[in-house]
Amino acid sequence: MNRIDNLFQTKGKDILSIYFTAGFPDLNDTAIILQQLQDSGADMVEVGIPFSDPMADGVVIQESSHHALQNGMNLDILFEQLEQVKTNITMPIILMGYLNPVFKYGMEKFCKRCVSAGVSGVIIPDLPLELYINDYATLFTKFNLFYIPLVTPQTPDHRIEKLGRESKGFVYMVSTASITGSRPNLENSSDYFLRVRKILPDTPLLIGFGIQDASSFNTASKYANGGIIGTAFIKALKEVSEQTEHTKALRQKSDDFIKNIRGN
Repeated sequence: MNRIDNLFQTKGKDILSIYFTAGFPDLNDTAIILQQLQDSGADMVEVGIPFSDPMADGVVIQESSHHALQNGMNLDILFEQLEQVKTNITMPIILMGYLNPVFKYGMEKFCKRCVSAGVSGVIIPDLPLELYINDYATLFTKFNLFYIPLVTPQTPDHRIEKLGRESKGFVYMVSTASITGSRPNLENSSDYFLRVRKILPDTPLLIGFGIQDASSFNTASKYANGGIIGTAFIKALKEVSEQTEHTKALRQKSDDFIKNIRGN
């Protein structure tokens, strides 16, 4: 069974997924962050593939992406890092990135490396659904790699239904039409969340964009199976980059962040 399915079947609610950019703050921090997030109680992790033009992301994630590229991060290095730690990481790992670097890498090669690195699913925000269905769905199924689509408040009902039908694992509900890092009041989007739940009553849902603390995470968990936090965690990691005892500070910052979200 894919680890994403196993997570939603065994836990089902209050699922906390953390996003961070591979290669940030330093090139070799990916393994340290993954292990600490798992040890501290994160349920799932989305590892961002750095890209030079992250159009859907806010300033914080854009800067982390550019910093990671300057550090030398690329897909080959990321897969090597994930392969080195896959025996220790049991939580689901999702790769999230834009179509351009994946397409250049080669989709079949990308899927093969995902499997060998222990990756359970992929989020590619700018991959059109029809392109996925026509060109890549068979490939994803072959490698048991989950395609996770995004819906927004502007997505029509019939499109939500189709995205849900093609999804594997869960559907990512974007809380707002703005870029990542915005701070919307999630309660203002309650009608939208309830609309998606009505259309997809049996599909696991996670809410992302605008979740930055325990309160907003709890609100997300009220309307979905949990929430995804990215910008707030990367802000926390940014504070580590200037400290001398880097690894120790990285672990402590990650642990403190998860405990604060969980209310521990």
